[in-house]
Amino acid sequence: MNATHLLDEIMREPQYRDQIVHTRLFPARPARYGTLTRPLPRLLEEALRRRGITRLFAHQAEALEAARAGESVIVTTGTASGKTLCYLLPVAEALLADPDARALLLYPTKALAQDQIDAVDELGLGIPAGTYDGDTPTEQRRRLRREARILLTNPDMLHVGILPQHFRWTPFLRSLRYIVLDDMHVYRGVFGSHVALVLRRLRRLCRLRGAAPQFVCTSATIANPEEFGRRLTGVPLRVVGGDGAPRGARRFALWNPPVVERARMRRRSPYVEAGRLAAALVRRGIRTIVFTKARRVTELVYRYAVQALEDAPDLVARIRPYRAGYLPEERRAIEQRLFRGDLIGVVSTSALELGIDVGGLDAAVLVGYPGTMASVWQRAGRAGRGTEESLAVLIALEDALDQYLMRQPAYFFGRPVEHATVDPDNPYILAAHLRCAASEAPLEPGDAALLGARTGDVARALEALGALRWRRGRWHPPGRAYPAGDVDIRAASGDRYRIVHGRTGRLIGTVDAARAFQQLHDGAVYLHQGEAYRVVRLDIPARTAVVEPDGSGYYTEARVLTDVSVARSREARPLGPATAEFGEVRVVQHVTEYRRKQMFTDTVLGVEPLDMPAQELATTALWLVLPEGLADAVEAAGLDVAGGAHAMEHAAIGLLPLLSMCDRWDIGGVSYPHYPETGRATVFIYDGYPGGVGVTEKGFEVLDELLARTRDAIVSCPCEAGCPSCIQSPKCGNLNEPLDKHAAVVILDRLLGCAATGRRAAPS
Repeated sequence: MNATHLLDEIMREPQYRDQIVHTRLFPARPARYGTLTRPLPRLLEEALRRRGITRLFAHQAEALEAARAGESVIVTTGTASGKTLCYLLPVAEALLADPDARALLLYPTKALAQDQIDAVDELGLGIPAGTYDGDTPTEQRRRLRREARILLTNPDMLHVGILPQHFRWTPFLRSLRYIVLDDMHVYRGVFGSHVALVLRRLRRLCRLRGAAPQFVCTSATIANPEEFGRRLTGVPLRVVGGDGAPRGARRFALWNPPVVERARMRRRSPYVEAGRLAAALVRRGIRTIVFTKARRVTELVYRYAVQALEDAPDLVARIRPYRAGYLPEERRAIEQRLFRGDLIGVVSTSALELGIDVGGLDAAVLVGYPGTMASVWQRAGRAGRGTEESLAVLIALEDALDQYLMRQPAYFFGRPVEHATVDPDNPYILAAHLRCAASEAPLEPGDAALLGARTGDVARALEALGALRWRRGRWHPPGRAYPAGDVDIRAASGDRYRIVHGRTGRLIGTVDAARAFQQLHDGAVYLHQGEAYRVVRLDIPARTAVVEPDGSGYYTEARVLTDVSVARSREARPLGPATAEFGEVRVVQHVTEYRRKQMFTDTVLGVEPLDMPAQELATTALWLVLPEGLADAVEAAGLDVAGGAHAMEHAAIGLLPLLSMCDRWDIGGVSYPHYPETGRATVFIYDGYPGGVGVTEKGFEVLDELLARTRDAIVSCPCEAGCPSCIQSPKCGNLNEPLDKHAAVVILDRLLGCAATGRRAAPS
């Protein structure tokens, strides 16, 4: 495949209207090989030779040598670089040398663990291995506990199915030599903070049995692998980052849907664009994967691709959607058809971003910036067969972040990958896991060395609440029940609302309590797997929303009044004439009304009042106290201070994911033209999870750059008064009122023009 000729062909098609705004060619790279200080065991060497492997890439050899030396390792090389061998080789070598040794391999999803068992079996070493997850039959679970020397599972199963039953796993834990964390970059934010404490609980139970396992971790490239890995695992990690695998040339195109309404800068649907582009690639025999950001969008893009191929039913039969929510056997069948080459196209959520082996693909289409550059390269790297040329295309959504990247291609291609954040000291998350840990083995004050410095304070708080009991110098659980089942490790707390079908009683889904009032109020329309449901009753004491199918064709948008009070400032510094601070805040949110809006046209059909209790969130935030006299200068220019601060807040929240591994839905904000506690205009950006998870702490560190990028995004947007591509936010609780684009520029000019760096705008 020649990607340049392919793009030239697509540009000649009737529906093409200058969508390609930039292309970049990444040249091919030859292989680099490493050497070992001693040969591999004969059985292992023969197993590799059967797979056609006679030499190890440089990073594979380095990882193996580090593991042999007793070091824990994190490997951060590219997609399809052979990272699996970086952990299978030391694991296999250790287990061949010691018949009692065991290894635990953790994957972010069940599907990935089930896929990787094939890689273990292909070695043909006769080492008993198996996957242990929610789909594993009871009898097979017993056999794996007795016999398995390599156990593949996920953090969820470790949390609820293994650690609470650790006494059944004593022989395994006593002999555990290696803990493998594959695709470790997934464990960030709230999920990562939970996983960090699950791993500490595992290490604690191993230590009680005299074991101290090494870690071997793999990750997409991140900016802070050693720091992130140490905070996640609790142990120092040696970074192996020199990628020795060969790579074919890759052409990367930025694709912006054409403008269809210039006054409002509305663009053609990126999902229609993606469907048409996928169809164009498939017609040319290009094996293609399309990545989307939501299940509903996956189905939508697939339908558009099918429509574009309606004259070629043979091709329609060779493309499929793939996402969570399908039955395991359905997902497995799709994976196998991809691997065999029977499928020529697949539209997927992030489920196929990870290391499931789907064979060689030629092109990867990303529908929307996935939130991090690590994910960009991970998804783009799914295409590329050996040393052949591949194609990657990023299709922009209409939001501020995507449009900023379309206008700044040099920044997009030149920027480093992000810092990953994880906070195992978050008191809310720590409290949940201390309850779990105490039920596994009574907590001692000395456990703080493993579980974190805040262990004693949080344990005493739990004691005061009756959740732990102090007896004979240790904290014990108050009863015999296992608390792990009540702790959802993919949410900030176990406090979730259930969504139940009113007629059948079927559980449709769950929503974290922090978002329940906005998404599940009476009359709200809730979307699940492409189906619309209307909330007929929200039972707050029972934490349950009763819903019924809804075919009205409208959606709902809640109005939320937000107020922030500062609990404690941890750090402050000047930023030009302003003051930037970071600390602990209390956020009070009150859902006051909702709008019913027509699908596709966004026409407001009605506004309904709501009478709901306020919600409080104790979290962390950064805030910016604007300089004295700035409000007067803005008003003197005939502009609105409140609208300018609000617009700046929106744009900064939209761009913060560029600098910290997060999603804009993980953070919130509020701005005040006159904040009583500071006496000046003040802008807050806060973590959307109890206790905070490190996102705004990172934002505080890079605030100068964030504001420079924010100004550049607003100024470079071609709209006149503000649009979804710069200052409007899809999650604004105040329904994007008031906003003043020009006032935001005046404020940012004042801040950046006086900043110590002297920088007025981000470099292009």
